[in-house]
Amino acid sequence: MKNSKSKLFWYSSLYSLLNLLLVLVDVGVGQNCGCLNGVCSSQYGYCGNGNAYCGEGCREGPCYSSPSTAGVASIVTPDVFNSMVGGADSGCAGKGFYNYNAFVNAAKAFKGFGTSGSSDVNKREVAAFFANAAHETGGFCFIEEQNPRSGYCDSSNTHYPCKPGKRYYGRGPLQLSWNYNYGAAGDYIKFDGLNNPEAVAKDPTISFKTAVWFWMLNSNCHKAITSGQGFGDTIKAINGVECNGGNAGAVSSRVTYFYKFSRQLNVDPGSNLRC
Repeated sequence: MKNSKSKLFWYSSLYSLLNLLLVLVDVGVGQNCGCLNGVCSSQYGYCGNGNAYCGEGCREGPCYSSPSTAGVASIVTPDVFNSMVGGADSGCAGKGFYNYNAFVNAAKAFKGFGTSGSSDVNKREVAAFFANAAHETGGFCFIEEQNPRSGYCDSSNTHYPCKPGKRYYGRGPLQLSWNYNYGAAGDYIKFDGLNNPEAVAKDPTISFKTAVWFWMLNSNCHKAITSGQGFGDTIKAINGVECNGGNAGAVSSRVTYFYKFSRQLNVDPGSNLRC
């Protein structure tokens, strides 16, 4: 009887030890980066399948819901959005035009925006996007470029030819400019950018979509901020004329906004902040 109790105690201890090891292994797997193909990474970083892994908060893999929607909306809540955009004076055209729902709908349309990296990388990208937009719009006051110097028509571009009477000056959060950008953005977003460039200043969702389109697909901005090149390279991608002494005041304005929004998102702004 004594030997039976000893064996029972030994088996019980061994079972507990094995359970502990399994827990430790599970934690280790959860902390590793990436999962196998066809396997989801849960909101807590664990690999597996089923609703606990592929459902709400799923980071990557065959997620049941769109990671873009959940990811950006979790970073830019309505309160955060208003803290970054809502400071424009009541007399500004952008007051109320740049609204939260329009931004979220635009963000959903572009896979990877604010969702391509770690939590800090994603926050840094969002801060960089809003910092450049804040500078371009005078703190989200302007929808259209003030006192445009021209109609921004490149007559040599035959693929996206300028339409009579239409002007392609800066509009929207990142001040979309030039006929070839209006044409290409219109093709992607599905609005008539060449014949109706005014839509960027009239429809808030189209307006934000043109900005995210430029950020993701028509410049080096997304790659620069997510690959670690730094905020300075987003300035170069948007308006390289400002760099290397071209307009130090404009660069400082963008950097100041980036510092401000990085603090609001509780993320280190990183290095290489100026171009």
